[in-house]
Amino acid sequence: MRQLGYDGASETVDEPATVATVYSMTGFSAATRDLPWGTLALELKSVNHRYLEIQFRTPEPLRLLEPGLRDRISASLKRGKVDCRIEWHRVETNTPASSPNTLALEQLRAASTIVQEVFPDATPLSVGEILQWPGVLRQDPDAEISLEADCQALADSVLQALTETRAREGAKLKDFLLKRVDDMTCLADTLSPLVPALITAFQERLSARLRDALGTYEEERVRQEVILLSARIDIEEEISRLKVHLQEVRHILESGGAIGKRLDFMMQELQREANTLGSKSVSTDVSRVSMDMKVLIEQMREQIQNIE
Repeated sequence: MRQLGYDGASETVDEPATVATVYSMTGFSAATRDLPWGTLALELKSVNHRYLEIQFRTPEPLRLLEPGLRDRISASLKRGKVDCRIEWHRVETNTPASSPNTLALEQLRAASTIVQEVFPDATPLSVGEILQWPGVLRQDPDAEISLEADCQALADSVLQALTETRAREGAKLKDFLLKRVDDMTCLADTLSPLVPALITAFQERLSARLRDALGTYEEERVRQEVILLSARIDIEEEISRLKVHLQEVRHILESGGAIGKRLDFMMQELQREANTLGSKSVSTDVSRVSMDMKVLIEQMREQIQNIE
């Protein structure tokens, strides 16, 4: 709620409701960035996993960027196995990007002199071999800083695209699950009106069988047995718990965020009630509803494995 004032008047206006987002753990995104000294490519791929696991495939010169990239990914994603691939293709330019390291040259000259003394016939190093020696060419620090900044910016762009992909798939999963919740609620609603008639029919059948077995002189015992066994087949409590669990599943889906583990737990609770419903069944209608519910629960459980 917020207050709007216009010409001295105030008016109460409802803020637009924000739609909670459900995220899938499956997604892919990639992008490249052309730089003056090369091309940087970054690829993110995520699949289902119990926790957040990040793996990098990075060229050696860019290994130092991994901690920062890991922090960025962890801030956006909560679950999933994420594969991050970085490729760097340097291009040759006419502008010198590096200068010789004089200290490294002196060390290389001293080492070469010692080798020449021990092996007089050894071929001296050429200029090209000297320049290719590790540590001789000192990289331009400004180029390295720019490369790090470009890599971080590219990672943010790719990560945003990946998050949007996971959100779009998550929205479809949410609709799928809500449809199954509606179907299960309808099934539970069809059972409630049947319970009194089912219990009455069961009591009549049981009373007739007990009278045949015990005789009419055991009427009190027949009545006690009927009451005891009727309580065991009463499914009102299971129907009530099923409806409560379904309301909770709907609430979790509407709340959004990292809800995969909570939904997985709720599937266990729904499965337990559906099993109890089937074990108490004394009619084909209850058995059919129990079986239909188990099918719907299994469908939901399978899709929930994809939710963050």
